Amino acid sequence: MPQLRNLQLSLPMQLLQAREAAMAHFRPMLRKHGLTEQQWRVVRVLASEGQIDAGELARRSMLLAPSLSRIIVRLSEEGLVTRKLDPADQRRSSLTLTAAGRKKFREVGPDSEALYGMIETRFGAKKLTTLYQLLAELNEAIAVPEDI
Repeated sequence: MPQLRNLQLSLPMQLLQAREAAMAHFRPMLRKHGLTEQQWRVVRVLASEGQIDAGELARRSMLLAPSLSRIIVRLSEEGLVTRKLDPADQRRSSLTLTAAGRKKFREVGPDSEALYGMIETRFGAKKLTTLYQLLAELNEAIAVPEDI
């Protein structure tokens, strides 16, 4: 059996640790606003995109379709999201934030940005910018083509 690298050199483990360290700050803030992290990802994407189909929303919010479906039902029940069926293809639907959804986004946004400010202060603005660039390069370098 080959010798495995030290856990400190395990890319998946390091990425998970960094995610958990960041989310330890974001989860309580999101709870205060009555959102889960997955719901916030959906709201953020919809706020950014305006109207988007469910498949693209799942891809951009990094959610599996069954999870996204449950989240959309919940956000719809709370009056934050509307779903419209595509008249040409009833299997497809497009999603948008309601006025209440846009208001929720505006309420959460400043608290989210404050946490980013804290992270930037602790880690350093230049290092954070470099980290974003490196992560984008890593994603591009190791991404699995969608047609596989």
